[in-house]
Formats: sequence, structure tokens, C-alpha cells
Amino acid sequence: MDIGRIVKSKAGKDKEQFYIVTDIKDDRVYVSDGKLRKLNNPKSKNPKHLAVTSTVVELPLTDKQLRLLLKDFGSNTKED
Repeated sequence: MDIGRIVKSKAGKDKEQFYIVTDIKDDRVYVSDGKLRKLNNPKSKNPKHLAVTSTVVELPLTDKQLRLLLKDFGSNTKED
């Protein structure tokens, strides 16, 4: 797992939510979505609760850019 990678939550209240990895420390991954979890206050997640995508973006982004990126990403990956 890399910083800048888009991931999807597999467990918890935020299940199915897309995030971007902003930091990795010890055995925790810190993720942000630009809305509820802004870049300056990332959410700590267990890596086994995250599904890794193949998409990596260049950081830093603003919270607004992150929201738009994840919104577009989520809408392009939904199955009909």
C-alpha cells in the first residue's frame, strides 16, 4: 500500500466508502476523503479493512480536489 493510493473501506460504519491513503505509521493506515475526514485530520484504519485499488494519485491535493476525485472515482466504479 502506498501513500496516494485510493482504497475502499471493507468494514466499519464507513463500509464501501472510498478514501486516499495520506500516511502509513506502524501498523495503521491513515486515510482521508476530503469531506468528513479532511487531509489535516485523517482517519486511522487497519490495513486489513481496506481494499486496495490500482489507482495512485499525486499528493498534495486540497480537500475540495480530493472530494471531486473520489466522487468521480466512486461513480465510475459502480456496477449497474
